[in-house]
Amino acid sequence: MKGFIINLNRVKEEDLIVTIITDGSLETLYRFYGARHGVINLGFMIDFEIEPSAKSTIGRLKDVIHIGYKWINDYEKLRLWQNFTALFYKHLKEAEDIGSFYFQLLEEASQKWGKQNPKRVAIEAYVKLLEHEGRLHTEMHCFLCSRKIESDISLLRAFLPTHESCSHTYPINKTALHELYANKSSLFLSDKEIERLWNVLMEGL
Repeated sequence: MKGFIINLNRVKEEDLIVTIITDGSLETLYRFYGARHGVINLGFMIDFEIEPSAKSTIGRLKDVIHIGYKWINDYEKLRLWQNFTALFYKHLKEAEDIGSFYFQLLEEASQKWGKQNPKRVAIEAYVKLLEHEGRLHTEMHCFLCSRKIESDISLLRAFLPTHESCSHTYPINKTALHELYANKSSLFLSDKEIERLWNVLMEGL
């Protein structure tokens, strides 16, 4: 079974509770510490087995193989990836049946991460997530005052649209935002706009 590690909790010194997104489920497993264990970390994609436990409702994580990325030794790309994947834990931790969407979204993003600007990859992936969950606001009415937005748009957490004058945050070009929403492309967004959207994304999915 393959999956992405989205959360690690240390227990009993070096043992870990590991949360993993797989192609169809969210797994929370116990990993015993041991010298023969390979290193695992937040954001890593791993191949693994689950060993049922007679004493606990949490299965044991075993036979772990790290599936590396070509960009894994680029510290900045890895840091951004870990920040991005960590968001999925808070978003999904109460979910029971998540289907295959989130695994496939992360797999696609991981393949692009080393070839493109990671922040652009994350923002494009997040728009796909919002659309999948029915939370993508394409009708441009201000979340704060409810009036229609005619000019450039400012976005709050979950990419909720507002007037720049209502939220007092950096605006996003309306044409560039339409391209992002319609075609999942950040091509027309400036680097400054990308930085703003990345900061919004880091507030939570």
